[in-house]
Formats: sequence, structure tokens, C-alpha cells
Amino acid sequence: MSSETAPSIETHASWVVAWSITIIMGIAYGAPLMVVVGLAPIAEAMGGQRGIPALASSLAYLGSGAGGVLMGLLAARLGARRIAMLGGVTIAVGLALATAGGAWQLLLAHAVFIGMFGTGALFAPMMTHASLFFDRRRGTALALVSSGQYIAGTLWPSIFERMIAAWGWQRSMVAFGLCAAAAIVPLAAWALRRVPPAALAGSLAAGPPLGQKVLGLSPNLAQGLIAAASFLCCIPMAMPAAHLVAFCGDLGIATSRGALMLSLLLAAAFVSRQFWGWVADRIGGLHAVLIGGVCQTAAMTGFLATQDEAGLFLVSILYGLGFGGIVPAYVLAIRELFPASQAHWRVPVLLLVSLSGMATGAWLGGALYDAWGSYRGAFAVGIGANLIQVALVLWLATRLAGRRRRQPAIA
Repeated sequence: MSSETAPSIETHASWVVAWSITIIMGIAYGAPLMVVVGLAPIAEAMGGQRGIPALASSLAYLGSGAGGVLMGLLAARLGARRIAMLGGVTIAVGLALATAGGAWQLLLAHAVFIGMFGTGALFAPMMTHASLFFDRRRGTALALVSSGQYIAGTLWPSIFERMIAAWGWQRSMVAFGLCAAAAIVPLAAWALRRVPPAALAGSLAAGPPLGQKVLGLSPNLAQGLIAAASFLCCIPMAMPAAHLVAFCGDLGIATSRGALMLSLLLAAAFVSRQFWGWVADRIGGLHAVLIGGVCQTAAMTGFLATQDEAGLFLVSILYGLGFGGIVPAYVLAIRELFPASQAHWRVPVLLLVSLSGMATGAWLGGALYDAWGSYRGAFAVGIGANLIQVALVLWLATRLAGRRRRQPAIA
């Protein structure tokens, strides 16, 4: 029976799970944004070096990636519900620890509690969990679920800017952490459910057989090259997200305007991610990655081309539209190219490498600023990494040339 005529595993419950995870991530991903919006005052409290809060942002990404592998394996044993509830609690603990006053507490909180056991429990494991409920519209569902990050980016920066101005960054972190846990834990307990046995059986029956070459390469080599491309494109992806507010401040643009700019950037990414999910369902994950990489490279050059407020608002929106769909397209590519029975570890490993690229980009932006006193060099380095990524993905995509139909759908 072909994938076009086989009964779909998608149901109303599939979308309940997808939307619930989206809301959970929209709340949870406010936690690492607190250090982005408060970068300047946090740096002042840490001795004036922006590299410290920038490193905290990087460690949150890195911890989330590493935690995703561990928590993905645990979710396969204990269930997504328990893992998501744990993530909500540890985010609150991490934000409280980050306010203890020292640099090491800030870094430890972001690496271990906010990253590894917080968003690490709520990104890769939940992406994998949601993907098992879909076969026909998996790209669209993954785009929706991963957009929780951009909901957070749209909603929280302006709120955080006002909170920090009124209460200071320490009290703001504690207050948000308590609210996040109070929302995430009951929602996860109510909404997240086990994959129905019939859907899981259909999932495992689909897809390429174990051991089959991927793109004409050994499976692990193919995954390694795809992951390397994701690392390279995530370096520039993190730079505007982590440093836009501070960049605006350096140019004499009010912090509130920089926070609004970041919100608009991530709102544009949310909208475009839905479009990219629709596109990826039709052209395949790898080709969507290629087009998205080209768009991100072009948009990134805009941060070097203009430094006035109106121009940066426009560039921020265009940048969000360009990069929005890249990460879920990588996940879709892995699900298309590898057996579904390997999803619980291949997807988290991919996202570990991707988030390592985000961590590198966020840290590198701060480190190069400290070295050169400007973000221009950091943005130029990011563009160079993006160009290498585009070349690598183009080479991988050429290995799909001649195929007139995609791999069978995997649930």
C-alpha cells in the first residue's frame, strides 16, 4: 500500500499534542531570553564584561542540546509527560540560582538547570514525541511545535524589559521562573499522552530499512554531514537573537526599541516557520534547509549594511522571515532519511549539534565584541560560516538529484 493511499495516523489528538507542546515551549523559552534582554545590567553586575552573560546564553543552548540527548532517551522509557513536568520545575530552580550574585552561579544555572534539565527536556524530546503523531503533515507539525521558541521571543522581550526596569533582573528572573513552572507542569500533566500503539506500529513499519545507505553514504556519515551543516548555520542564527538589544544600545537606540525589534524578528520567524513547514512537506527537508540557508545569508548581510533604527527594524523582520524554517527542516530531513525506530536518538543528536552552533554564535558575538569593541566583525564571521553551510547542503542536495519521489513518510 502506497503512502498516498495508506490510512493516516493523524487525528484531532495529534494536534492537541502539537499545540500543547507549542504553548509549553512558548513559556519555557522565555527563561534563556531573560539574560539576553538583561545583558547590559547583568554584565554591569558581573564586572562590565558582556562575555559573561553572553556565555550564559551560550551555555543554555549547549546544555539544552546535551540534555536533549539524555532526556530523549529518558522520555522513551518514562514518557514525555514526566520529562516535560521535570523541565518546568528545573527552569524555575535555574532562574532562582542565577540570581545568587556570582558569575559561576549564573553560568551553572543556565548550563545545567535552564539548559540541560529545563529546555533540554522540552525541545528535542518534545519534537520527537510530536513527530510520532504525524505522517502526512509532519513538516507542518514540526514547524508549529518548534515555533514555541519564537512565540517566546515575540511575547517576552518587551515584558522582560519592563520587568527589569521596574524590579531589577534578579527579581524578574525569580518571578518568571515561578510563573513558568506553575503553567508548564499542569499543562504537561493534562495534555501529553503516550503515542497510540496503532500509530507507533505504523511508524515503525515505515521508512528506509536499517543499514541502508543514506544519500549514497554510510548512515552515520550522512548524519554527521547534515549535523555539521546545522552547526555552521546556527552560528550566525544566534548572533542577532543574543545581541540585538545590546547592539541597538551601542548605536544609541533605546533598550525598549531594541527589545521590540527582537520581538518583531522572532514574530517574523514564527510566521515564516509555518510557511517553511508547508514548503518542506512538499519539497523535502534537505531542500528546505538549502533555500533557508541562502535566505539567512542574504538577510544577515543587512546587519552590516545599516545601523539606523528604521533600517534595523526592516532588517530584523527580513532576517526572521529568512531563517525561520531551517531547524525544523533539518529535523524533517532526519525523519525522512532514517528509520523511525532511530528517531529517539538521531533527532536529539542533530539538535545537540545545532544548539552547539547556537551556543558558539551567542558566545562568539560577545567575545568578538569584547575584543574589537564592535559587532561588525562578529556578523562578518557569521556570514562566512553561513556560506560554508550553504555549500555543504548544496552538495548533499545534489545527491538527491534524479529522485522524482521522496522517501516514504515516517510517523
